[in-house]
Amino acid sequence: MTHIIDGKAISASIKLEVKNKLLSMAGQVSLKPCLAVVLVGDDPASSIYVSSKAKACGEVGFATLSLIKPSTITQNELEALIADLNNNKEVHGILVQLPLPLHINKDKIISLIDPCKDVDGFHPLNAGKLFCGTDLQNALLPCTPSGCLYVIKQSIGSLAGKNVCIVGASNIVGKPMAAMCISEAATVSLCNKKTKDLAFFTKNADVLIVAAGKPGLITGDMVKQDAVVIDVGINRTSEGKIVGDCDFESVKSKASHITPVPGGVGPLTIAFLLQNTLKAFCNSLGIKE
Repeated sequence: MTHIIDGKAISASIKLEVKNKLLSMAGQVSLKPCLAVVLVGDDPASSIYVSSKAKACGEVGFATLSLIKPSTITQNELEALIADLNNNKEVHGILVQLPLPLHINKDKIISLIDPCKDVDGFHPLNAGKLFCGTDLQNALLPCTPSGCLYVIKQSIGSLAGKNVCIVGASNIVGKPMAAMCISEAATVSLCNKKTKDLAFFTKNADVLIVAAGKPGLITGDMVKQDAVVIDVGINRTSEGKIVGDCDFESVKSKASHITPVPGGVGPLTIAFLLQNTLKAFCNSLGIKE
């Protein structure tokens, strides 16, 4: 029988762990971990994400600083805001909600965030540590891939020797996910929109991770029997329904474990954002979690 991975329940468990770690530090520190979230513009989906992150911070005892700026903000103004947050010793994590307006150089903004406060794990220094396998204990790693790896290892244990197929080669999910799986001694295929015969790769995967942003891309006949399937996609249909990149019902009939959409990877992303914020807080004070 297929096991549907309950991202909400796993996220709640991780949040409780973060909360208890913070409570255990009560005698050592007087500050609270503080996450600063920068939102540019009034995109409804981004606003919802920011609100959910602030709510999660409150649940575990973190402070938050929400900075909502108009879509007309200039590159220089946003860069100055990042510099102020970098210099603010009461801020331990900085998250710039993506996407940014087209006139903003996203890569430059990300590169200006203090790597020690880069709780999204997107800064080139943190990305470099991940790809080189260097100082991973202290590095801040991308939240969504971290959540995916966590549930995969919970599902099947070691990835060593497993065939892993990742569909979608973004800097946010696909590439860091590949690096994490390689570090676990998996054999990794990283597919993109120009991959020929996608099904050849997906049908040979013991673990299939889909992050392409295309609803219904993966169907049951493209999946190996008893594969673990992690659906990272979040798409809204014309009827307003939220769906993943997999045709859930047909894929579920083949998979041993599968994440639903919604309720799968999304809650895990926020849980690992909290873990990163706590790590950044502890690193800044030179204490162990």
